[in-house]
Amino acid sequence: MGESPIASLEQLREALREFATERDWDQFHSPKNLAMALAAEAGELLEHFQWLGEEQSRSLGEQQRSEVALELADVLSYLVRLADKLDVDLLAAAAAKIAINARRYPAERVRGSSRKYTQLDD
Repeated sequence: MGESPIASLEQLREALREFATERDWDQFHSPKNLAMALAAEAGELLEHFQWLGEEQSRSLGEQQRSEVALELADVLSYLVRLADKLDVDLLAAAAAKIAINARRYPAERVRGSSRKYTQLDD
């Protein structure tokens, strides 16, 4: 897996498969283990924001942005690997979830509100 550009989730999936195969790591990449690794990486991402105020979290310095980018890459990589193992099309799943959320959160009813759909007034 070199430094060639990856332009799609499919290419990323293939690159991650190759990376794991070259190292004989596929044996460790069960859905359970990948989900745990994903959660751990998401926690590492959170550490960068833990004590920041709202505005500080929007204006990270260059070093912090670089570190956050690497944590985001770890989260994405484990997410793509987990989806691969479970044969989930992430783009299709995301499109389906957007459609579900559009029904749950009609713009005219929720604009400017952060309440959960179960708490919306009828």
